[in-house]
Amino acid sequence: MGYPPHRRSFAPALALLLIVGLLLPVAAMANGKGHDDHGHHGKGHVANVMTRNLYLGADLTPAILAPTLPAFVAANGQILREVTANNFPVRARGLASEILKAKPDLVGLQEVALWRTAPPSLTPVVTGTPTATTVRYDYLKELLAELNKGPDRYEVVVVQNEFDLEAPADENGVAGDGPNPAIANAEINGRLTMRDVILARRGAGVETKNPQSANFATNLVVPVAGVPVTVKRGWTATDARVRGTGWFRFVNTHLEAFQPLVRQAQAAELVAPTGPATSDLPVVLLGDLNSDDDTVTGADRLAYETLLAAGLVERSTADPLGCCLNSSLLAVGKGGSEADFDHQVDHIMTRDPEVVTLEDSGVSGIQPVNGFWDSDHAGLFSTLRFDD
Repeated sequence: MGYPPHRRSFAPALALLLIVGLLLPVAAMANGKGHDDHGHHGKGHVANVMTRNLYLGADLTPAILAPTLPAFVAANGQILREVTANNFPVRARGLASEILKAKPDLVGLQEVALWRTAPPSLTPVVTGTPTATTVRYDYLKELLAELNKGPDRYEVVVVQNEFDLEAPADENGVAGDGPNPAIANAEINGRLTMRDVILARRGAGVETKNPQSANFATNLVVPVAGVPVTVKRGWTATDARVRGTGWFRFVNTHLEAFQPLVRQAQAAELVAPTGPATSDLPVVLLGDLNSDDDTVTGADRLAYETLLAAGLVERSTADPLGCCLNSSLLAVGKGGSEADFDHQVDHIMTRDPEVVTLEDSGVSGIQPVNGFWDSDHAGLFSTLRFDD
């Protein structure tokens, strides 16, 4: 069916020393994390931003590792059952509540899955051209419906399609009922289209222009049923201004989860001279970076260090940590625990530290609601102050 979500286990971070009441904690200044407003509290104008990984709904690893066609079809069936069990219509209510409580002016979303189905066929795998059109779950449509039930109005600014794969599946687990004996027990095709999305809060003094998006030039290639498949990832961006701020560049991204050198190359594309996070405007970059400087080890630090070297500065909290549940099933009692949140991969950063500073930051979604965790990630939001 596709590529597995972020499921690595890292050693827990060293405990952060918090000194209540100090606006400029020394530890935060030393590593670029935490509150850092350089004494500008009360000056300029503020914008609220948020990054939220929605979780695509299943662990796709069994399909990637399947050694035979029957195993591949069976794994795809398991994936479709997990997506159903993870009940996005219910999770969308919790995700919407998180966003509405934080009231971000701009939201960067990752793993905004679109699940579609079709009659069973191997052709989309062999040709690399998905064709399924029957929508089962449209995470973007369902989340917007929940967000816009009340007075707040969130609208799509830009959408970028990422990884897109369709494959046959034995969803019902019944042997011998597929219409095509050549495809094991498959009775359906499942198609996953991953998307990155930027939302803007309308009616709240938020203006946007110049929406852009693209896939990275460097992407991971994995074998799926013996066929090389490119795991496309990318970015979305827009110019924005919020209630008196000047125009700034807002960039949302989801970097490669499993290959650190690919991830580093993608980070380098973001901050290249022609990259989306390079601008004459102040830059806000956020998303699921799958990297950090002190809660991960080894090569998993490379992408984040590449961004730091380009002048980006952390503008979000690491207390509490927000990644990630170790269970692919999000229902309460299915294995997930708050203790699983032991490292950081979601970040909010800025590239102009004397212009854009951090006023406040928080984490959402670290407790289940409605019987489910909202995602395998927590949400991350920050209030940024822009000097006049």
